Amino acid sequence: MDSFVIDSSTRTRPDDALRFGASQATDPLTAVQELKQAIWQPDIAFILMFTSPQHNRSTLSEGFRDLFPGVPVMGCTTAGELTPFGYVEGAIVAVSFSAKHFSFASRLIENIASKGVSECSDIARDLVTNMPVKDGWQTLALQFADGMSLQEDALVAALDAGLAPIPLCGGSAGDGMCFEETFVFLDGRFHSDAALLILINTDYRFTEITFDHITPTGKQMVVTDALPSERIVNEINGEPAADEYARVIGYPKDQLGPFLFASYPTLVRAGGRYHVRAIQSVVNGTGLKFLSAIDEGIVLTIGEAREITSGMQKEFKSLEDAEGKPALILGFDCILRKIEVVTLGKKKETSQLLVDNNVIGFSTYGEQHNGMHVNQTFVGVAFFPPNADRDR
Repeated sequence: MDSFVIDSSTRTRPDDALRFGASQATDPLTAVQELKQAIWQPDIAFILMFTSPQHNRSTLSEGFRDLFPGVPVMGCTTAGELTPFGYVEGAIVAVSFSAKHFSFASRLIENIASKGVSECSDIARDLVTNMPVKDGWQTLALQFADGMSLQEDALVAALDAGLAPIPLCGGSAGDGMCFEETFVFLDGRFHSDAALLILINTDYRFTEITFDHITPTGKQMVVTDALPSERIVNEINGEPAADEYARVIGYPKDQLGPFLFASYPTLVRAGGRYHVRAIQSVVNGTGLKFLSAIDEGIVLTIGEAREITSGMQKEFKSLEDAEGKPALILGFDCILRKIEVVTLGKKKETSQLLVDNNVIGFSTYGEQHNGMHVNQTFVGVAFFPPNADRDR
């Protein structure tokens, strides 16, 4: 596979505090060397890094330690990368943040499967209490979690409660389409059964963005048998779950797969709006494995996907009209959205939208926003230079 690197001088002004790049080099050390060419600046406060699981983790850790000595590097593994060239697989993407405009505090939350809600909320409060902040600067929080932990729903609710009113968003680490093991990265090591909480204090303007392209239909189902701890639904409407879901959406069960799950997602209504509870796969022939929390008695509404690219274009246009052109959008985009884009032959035009709007991030196993773990949603933070003119 060919490698690529973006010259940050072609994407940012010399005084910009955010420099980003990506590499598709198959050798991890070469990839980090290429990233350094793109994102190096003399006063790096920290680096966010999102990597394909294809790379050897030990070699990658060594590369960042040797080429960015003393620089904190944080991030996670992915189900695909959002790069300066759009949707990519097999890459490493990174952003460096200048200490002139950004400071941070981070905490690794280990053994999240055994952590209680109150303990996670206390961790968040403690991090906020002990983080120095500058007058006139604002703070936001990012969360990256082991995407195979099955703990993101409780975790984000607990952290959001502990951080309030600081906004929190993030994504679940991925493993391509393997769904086997995922990792967060901190202090030169990859960690599983863990989450990474990062507070960022900055004089850059920022705004959260979140959108999906799903419309609820009138078709509803009730979960009548489930294993909540494993996010598995055995029965819907008293029938085998996969059979009943296939019947309701009007397709044979043997055609069920990622594209149909993306095209006809299940929705749960909460807080006055619908949220996607995406299906990952058929299990044991008749059950359905979900990517978010599920339980008996929940009413599921079938959603229907609208045209994805035009919706994304409209959202980015609204953002630019309101705030100006972003210097960077940290984006966390559900893997099911990418599957739909690729299957429909829209990868090139959708990737161009990501490039045009300086979107850097990764394809996730789930997205966190407003205290909730959701699916099939784009979640992000757009950054704008302080005192910059807003091009309306």
